[in-house]
Amino acid sequence: MLVVFFPAGTLDFWQGWAYFCWSLAATLLVVVFLYRRDPRLLERRMLRKEKVGQQKVILWLLKLQFACVLALCALDHRLGWTHTWLEPVPIWLTVLALLLMAGCQILFCWVMDANRFAASIIQVESGQTIANTGPYRYVRHPMYAVGIVQSFFTPLALGSYVVWPLFVLIIPILVWRLLNEEKTLRRDLPGYAEYCQRTRYRLIPRVW
Repeated sequence: MLVVFFPAGTLDFWQGWAYFCWSLAATLLVVVFLYRRDPRLLERRMLRKEKVGQQKVILWLLKLQFACVLALCALDHRLGWTHTWLEPVPIWLTVLALLLMAGCQILFCWVMDANRFAASIIQVESGQTIANTGPYRYVRHPMYAVGIVQSFFTPLALGSYVVWPLFVLIIPILVWRLLNEEKTLRRDLPGYAEYCQRTRYRLIPRVW
């Protein structure tokens, strides 16, 4: 709320309130789903301390990029960049963006249901198995793919065209993260190299 409403300089920012409500609902959805489905996975998703050196830097960059997008959208609302240089984001597009982001959250649940070892940090546990069902049949990193799509709609949900192109900054950071993650998994997770041979694409089927 601070990152959104403090730069906006007002609480009269309905897109900010809609985004806040979406964030709260999305978080509760995942927590309730994991608590009922697999409490151990919920514990893994709550881990925050990265063990791999490069991943610490990557995680910091992801948080910085996310915070900057939110703050700049709020400044756009305050200073009227989108209104002045382009045109206001229509209400229907903001609502559509929020609905599509909600759909992405459901996809997140699908991904985590297929991979019970999907921790929030990069690690390999004793007895860990390879996820190769559900979305993992098509790409090796479906969670990152969904995250990119969700980032695509975030500025629109906050009523900003001007900040919208900045969503692309998440792509090289996530690519760096997944490549580093694959290096760890190939080294420490038995059978992962063979899985990579069977599932060729990382983020987008038939593209990469």
